Amino acid sequence: MTASRPLIVFAALNGALSIGLGAFAAHGAGPQVKTLLSTGAHYQLAHAVFALACALWTDGGGLARLAGWLGATGGLIFCLALTLVALLSLSAMGAVAPVGGLLMIGGWLCLAFAAFRS
Repeated sequence: MTASRPLIVFAALNGALSIGLGAFAAHGAGPQVKTLLSTGAHYQLAHAVFALACALWTDGGGLARLAGWLGATGGLIFCLALTLVALLSLSAMGAVAPVGGLLMIGGWLCLAFAAFRS
């Protein structure tokens, strides 16, 4: 089995976005939004790397790829929700952030199951 190119592309774009957001948080954001942006960027970057590892683990099969998609999508949703709360004061997006968190947790559990199975 080969690496999952679409997942690698998604992970790479997530990584690039998280670096840009982290840089903005460090250099252009006010103190009140800096923490939210930094937290979102941190989780997004961690799950971009997670997704990349899942995409490259060819012995993990479909479960590893599913884990990568869950983790990276969850990281993106979590990060975007925090960004919208921070930059646009959309406090309702605070209710969306846990959806991203659940997807990230699901990705890790799926990866554990894939490793257990293989």
